[in-house]
Amino acid sequence: MGYHNGETIKFNTPGINPYFLNEQDISKLISKNETVMQCADQVKEIYFFGAGCSSPDKHEVVSNGLSEIFTQAFISVDHDLLGSVYATCGDAEGLNCILGTGSNICYFDGKKIHDGHHGLGYVLGDEGSGTFFGKKVLLAYLYNKMPASLAAEFKKSFPAEKEQIITNVYQKPFPNIYLAGFSRFMAQHKDHPFIQNILKTGFQEFVDTNVKDYPKHKSVPCHFVGSIAYYYQDALIEVLEANGIEPGKILQKPIDDLFNFILQKEGIATQTS
Repeated sequence: MGYHNGETIKFNTPGINPYFLNEQDISKLISKNETVMQCADQVKEIYFFGAGCSSPDKHEVVSNGLSEIFTQAFISVDHDLLGSVYATCGDAEGLNCILGTGSNICYFDGKKIHDGHHGLGYVLGDEGSGTFFGKKVLLAYLYNKMPASLAAEFKKSFPAEKEQIITNVYQKPFPNIYLAGFSRFMAQHKDHPFIQNILKTGFQEFVDTNVKDYPKHKSVPCHFVGSIAYYYQDALIEVLEANGIEPGKILQKPIDDLFNFILQKEGIATQTS
């Protein structure tokens, strides 16, 4: 997303993660985007927030890759969690949660993020995430714990047999993304009592394990970013309010709010509607 001559320019690129891409990979990837290349030499500032950008050496990989394309730009690289914080909290105190394929949480005091004990990934954690719910739904089906009517619908949506599922989980790459795919089934049947129970139980586990770990969880807003939080926000809000927690922003994607925050921070007035 960019701002040029009073106009907002939006574009998409494949994900950029320095754990999987080197400097040359990043510059090559960006160079394939025609919208970006048309104005690359006019870009003066870049603020990049991405997964895997939590250490100085990873910052450098991304920064160097971007500087190959944006030769005239000042480039700032930070972790995606900070971008999420800016989009939800802005410069105010609050909790910021990510509920997408994975899950994470942090406390922001209005100036800096305070490290927690969370973000352990899908094997050890990721409570309330797409991977977490996908596994819950899949296990209910495989263990024959799902109501017959729902099980029939599940089999239509995901006809894979047990052996194929096990192969995908244990022998193929990115099993977390594979498992998260099963969570889509909940969207089609989210009003069913069985699915409602899975949602509320899962969100309660996220609250108990993650949110309640912060002493101020009842005195500051609790914001969320990610598709799981967005699409199932009714159940999420119900769980939060039952625990005396104030729901804050719930965003599917943080880009628009983050973009506006950066512009305001830099003193640039937008003309967007």
